[in-house]
Amino acid sequence: MERTHEKYQRLLARCKTLPPVPCAVAHPCDETSLRGLIEAAQEGLIRPVLVGPEKRIRALAAEFKLDLADYPIVDTPHSEASAEAAVSLAREGKAEALMKGSLHTDELMSAVVKRETGLRTARRISHCFVMDVPALQQPLIVTDAAVNIAPTLQDKVHIVQNAIDLAHVLGRELPKVAILSAMETVNPAVLSTIEAAALCKMADRGQITGGILDGPLAFDNAINLAAAKIKHIESDVAGQADILVVPDLEAGNMLAKSLTYMANADAAGIVLGARVPIILTSRADSVLARLASCGVAKLMAHARRAQAQKAVS
Repeated sequence: MERTHEKYQRLLARCKTLPPVPCAVAHPCDETSLRGLIEAAQEGLIRPVLVGPEKRIRALAAEFKLDLADYPIVDTPHSEASAEAAVSLAREGKAEALMKGSLHTDELMSAVVKRETGLRTARRISHCFVMDVPALQQPLIVTDAAVNIAPTLQDKVHIVQNAIDLAHVLGRELPKVAILSAMETVNPAVLSTIEAAALCKMADRGQITGGILDGPLAFDNAINLAAAKIKHIESDVAGQADILVVPDLEAGNMLAKSLTYMANADAAGIVLGARVPIILTSRADSVLARLASCGVAKLMAHARRAQAQKAVS
């Protein structure tokens, strides 16, 4: 039975119990990004600091009758400088999240990953889609479909751990992680099946923690219990995965867009593994998906704050 997008509604309702987080918005120089940050601020998700050419931003706001009176602006000459300045705000602790405006994703991420001035941590940076698929009862995390093009096995360790940590913040105490391939058996000729098996063994040995891993699994038997039973797959993950880990960016991108356009799913995007969560949205995203992206970042930021306070005490 098809459901409405109540998963995002539940997420946003949970966010209302927490104060908004300061968020640096890099180069919001089109109507979509300006309107999006205002909507997120009005929902109590973020306290935006606009980082970009001030005259251009104010002219755009006037053109579309958008009120920026409540939002400070850090003036920069161009998009590259906007990315650098937004990252600096996060490094200085003045922002607990970043949001991409109208600049290219590569421009923002280039500033994020700089060794001396960026936001690197010991983790590999990776992207997660938190997908609200109407036919499923719980949100579905798909990773990595936007940052790591052809991740190595070691990269995938970080990708999986980032996704598990996100699932914890979203309320899944022991998320079920399906490592996807084209088949559910280990085949030496198909590298993704070997890496899936290795990741599962690494989880057995405590190198990946906080989730239940299984793989390789094909997409059908990862999300559909009947398909798993037909294949006689005995697994705690098959047919009920919370997280889908794809072999590479191309597979992830096609999977996420297939769910969006053929299964009426919304996709909230978040980048993890940096010092602060990074909100990546697309001009094609629905308003609800944009708000959900901000909501996910808000929950992550508050979780990080709580961890930091716990470490100090």
